[in-house]
Amino acid sequence: MRILLVGINYAPELTGIGKYSSEMAEWLVGAGHEVRVVTAPPHYPEWRVATGYSAWCYQTEKMRGVSIWRCPVWVPSRPSGLKRLLHLASFALSSLPILLRQIFWRADVVIVLEPPLFCAPASWLCARLAGARAWLHVQDFEVDAAFELGILRSRWLRSVVSALEGWLMRRFDRVSTISPNMVYRLVQKGVAFERTVLFTNWVDVDSIFPLGKVSPMRLELSIPPETVVALYSGNMGEKQGLEIVLESAAALAGESHFQFVLCGDGAARQRLQERYAGLPNVKWLPLQPLERLNDLLNMADIHLLPQRAGAEDLVMPSKLTGMLASGRPVVATVNKGTQVAAVLKDCGVVVQPDSIAQFSEAVVRLARDTVERRVLGARARDYALAHWARENVMFEFDARLKGL
Repeated sequence: MRILLVGINYAPELTGIGKYSSEMAEWLVGAGHEVRVVTAPPHYPEWRVATGYSAWCYQTEKMRGVSIWRCPVWVPSRPSGLKRLLHLASFALSSLPILLRQIFWRADVVIVLEPPLFCAPASWLCARLAGARAWLHVQDFEVDAAFELGILRSRWLRSVVSALEGWLMRRFDRVSTISPNMVYRLVQKGVAFERTVLFTNWVDVDSIFPLGKVSPMRLELSIPPETVVALYSGNMGEKQGLEIVLESAAALAGESHFQFVLCGDGAARQRLQERYAGLPNVKWLPLQPLERLNDLLNMADIHLLPQRAGAEDLVMPSKLTGMLASGRPVVATVNKGTQVAAVLKDCGVVVQPDSIAQFSEAVVRLARDTVERRVLGARARDYALAHWARENVMFEFDARLKGL
């Protein structure tokens, strides 16, 4: 089968959606499919183009059996709501001629990854002109999240964009997303239930696993054995709501046996570092290479998953898969009834979004109870094995593709 994959982020060496799309493409190649990718140069979450790539030139490369076309994109150094829209629009425009060129390749299926929705119209057109099936995968509801979190505010703009989003989604032969609650939201947007597909995030449970010993990264950072590490690892954007982690760190600054570690990059990192500079119990780490991810996750005694109120069930954080696979409990800021709350029912602690007191209390409680951490961590690993093992998820997805 010939498969064309369209998405703005494709970066195997990173975590998040870039790694997600690259692992998907590489797995499909291994399953015997021919895969082409139309994407931008690697730039996320640092918001700068990686060394060896250009923001202004078209480039092609072959990577692990996948043929890749990289299209120019404007990358703002300090992304705001308007700048993000221009960023996405620049890729939608630059990728259009490449997508039109792919018509002659005659793909069987064209898969577009959202975000960004900007790519959907041209991808759908490419599929129709090539006689291919069109598949839209919604990793998060970027439009809803932008308005719920106040990144965009205009009511009339929300009405127009939401109507356009729903109309576009209904044009696709299949629309997939990553949690049951998000599938329900697709139906609310007018997508026929029989066209929806649950296509969850996954984790390589052979690469991410409990080490059974002290992580080398813990030793490198000179963290004493008796110190409890609470780790946030991932994108540092506005919708993560990392203030609650840092406010909790400030509230617990007098507790010598707590260490908060924040690892990653993103649009909000510089602002947060400046605002919370000087906290003695906070360490900031840069984005880690993929080969160090398991050491990083195993450095934690507790994983932290903050989310702003209003973002629940608009996203299902991909970082959660690695957290659970590492065999550690998670403290998350989500309301009851959300998908994250359902996942963490037996392997973590859920507190109300924006409640610094509840968040701090949950961290302290787990820090003081080694047995509970061990029990919740074992359940977390079991959940990852049962629901998110990569081979199981991808075999089911492959069957769905062939069913088209």
